[in-house]
Amino acid sequence: MAEHIIRLQGVTKEFDTKGGKVVALRDIDLDIERGDSYGIIGLSGAGKSTLVRTINLLEQPTEGKVIFNGSALTGLGSKDLNIHRRKISMIFQQFNLLMQRDAIGNILFPMEIAGVPKQEALKKAEELLKVVDLEDRAHSYPSQLSGGQKQRIAIARALASDPEVILCDEATSALDPKTTRSILALLRRINEERGITLVVITHEMDVIKQLCNKVAVIENGEIVERGEVQEIFRKPKTKAARKLFFPDGKSHEKPLTKTSTKNRVRLVFDEATAGEPIIANMIMELGAPVNFLYANLDVLGGSQKGQMVICLAADKETAEKQKEYLKAKGVEFIEIEPDEDFGEEGDR
Repeated sequence: MAEHIIRLQGVTKEFDTKGGKVVALRDIDLDIERGDSYGIIGLSGAGKSTLVRTINLLEQPTEGKVIFNGSALTGLGSKDLNIHRRKISMIFQQFNLLMQRDAIGNILFPMEIAGVPKQEALKKAEELLKVVDLEDRAHSYPSQLSGGQKQRIAIARALASDPEVILCDEATSALDPKTTRSILALLRRINEERGITLVVITHEMDVIKQLCNKVAVIENGEIVERGEVQEIFRKPKTKAARKLFFPDGKSHEKPLTKTSTKNRVRLVFDEATAGEPIIANMIMELGAPVNFLYANLDVLGGSQKGQMVICLAADKETAEKQKEYLKAKGVEFIEIEPDEDFGEEGDR
């Protein structure tokens, strides 16, 4: 049976503002298993950053429990809480390095606070520089490092305390796409080789696809959907999940056309069906064309997954025949409601 390293039970967080109480999180239940790379995704203002800060109690929940390694962190005094926090590291969007310290000095800092002997700490810091492929930049200051190099030093610093969990709060949002891919590959390697649990807060679906095995979708302070990344990609159940998985106006893959809002379906192809001309064969066999709105190919968990949004025939009878054809060929699809946004830029 899988072991839960983090459990949130009925977590609610309220803030008092001049305009009254604001509920940032509402009755959150969340279980994260040891070794997971668990993504929490939502649009701006959904509550995801508040959620990740409740895990290490940088934000104290108004109600509910936060349990780490079987022990409730909520209610602990500061001394006991700090002992548990040493096993939960965090990396941030803006890196949060100490500008007056060089790279190795930043990595040494948490070990100095923990009272690790100097020579032992220095040896460990040098090893961690190798882990993040920056042993040649040990004495460079943050102002001399690129964004990707700064984040690598921040990751090495997070590893210095031998954490069981690393919280990643929008850790790649300030980086270009190429650097983002390299940082995600490093985090994935740390997760797989060291068994460190990752909790990944992001608004970018590509980050979830490349790094995470599980995901929770948060909207207006509530978890609206959760599960295996591949399963939610295959068949998202909520509008919030579909909005995140469908292309938006900032996508590098532009919709092929945006002319119709009726009879739209999203198809999902796995490796068994991605190479077959199923749509072309359907058009020829049924004698009814379809309108192609969007298509792309993703890699989730090392396997290819394709998605396509098409507009079926206008008349109901032909459209039903097309759906039956797709079902017979083993193609997963969900219908897109006429009032659902498609191809429009969302609130990021």
